[in-house]
Amino acid sequence: MFDELINKLKNDTYITLETTPGHSPVFTPTVDKIAELGLDKLVDGFTTTDNPLAKLKYNALFAAKILQDRFNKPVIATMSMRDRNKIALQSDLLGANEVDIRAILALTGDPATISDQPHAKGVFEGDSSLLLDIISAFNSGMNYAGKPLAVKPKTLYPFAVVNSYAKNPKTLQKKIQKKIKHGAIGIITQPVYDVQNAIQLLELRDAANAECCSEDKKGELIIGLFPITKLRTAQFLSAHVPGINVPNSWLEALREANLKGADEEYKVGFELSKKLFDDVKKLHPKIHLMTANQFTLAKDLLS
Repeated sequence: MFDELINKLKNDTYITLETTPGHSPVFTPTVDKIAELGLDKLVDGFTTTDNPLAKLKYNALFAAKILQDRFNKPVIATMSMRDRNKIALQSDLLGANEVDIRAILALTGDPATISDQPHAKGVFEGDSSLLLDIISAFNSGMNYAGKPLAVKPKTLYPFAVVNSYAKNPKTLQKKIQKKIKHGAIGIITQPVYDVQNAIQLLELRDAANAECCSEDKKGELIIGLFPITKLRTAQFLSAHVPGINVPNSWLEALREANLKGADEEYKVGFELSKKLFDDVKKLHPKIHLMTANQFTLAKDLLS
């Protein structure tokens, strides 16, 4: 299962779909919706998010297990440095390994200060590089303290993230390079909204690989796409989310459509998003699709 996913990442077309567990003790309705739409037949795998924006959600590892068992497709489970120390990170990885949750997206995590849980405190023993290093240790049969584990874990597959835009592109290259150096095999970008942005990221990936490591330690870039069908979403991303650049052409087109009504706004946003999806797929068919659980929208884009 995982070998096939990694082979697709390195040598073929590759697409994963993000799922966001809800503020609920049940994840099955989300899985049922994916099955109802047949989305599992349109993607190579899924991801599960880990309390994004520090808001309390269903556990990403348990959600990954349910998805993986239902569709027999690999799931990349997100783990955040915000909520766990070294002991908890390693303990979760040990338990997940036995039930075959072995693709891990390492995140530093959003600050606990924006959480919906009063007085929550972030752990942050390190950034996502620490989790990547822990995974490397596990793949060598040791814990992070260098003590051999009683049984060598099944291979873990580490993924990471990077911003899609920076005023100084060299800073992005350094971040990509850092993730590769610490073992990430796939690096998912924040959403892009311009093919030229995607081209630049691929050039930075090439430079990072060339400067970083040996031939056997290369990272593949996965272009993140998040369709925009509302003006307010575009304005929010443009104004408040660092590391993303929404072109003025998108903002203007959605602003004009918004004046004509919600249907026109959705139509224009979908057309812009669909064209971008198709263009990126031709350029670099390694895509991670994020739709905030708007799975009908995901199917329309993928069909």
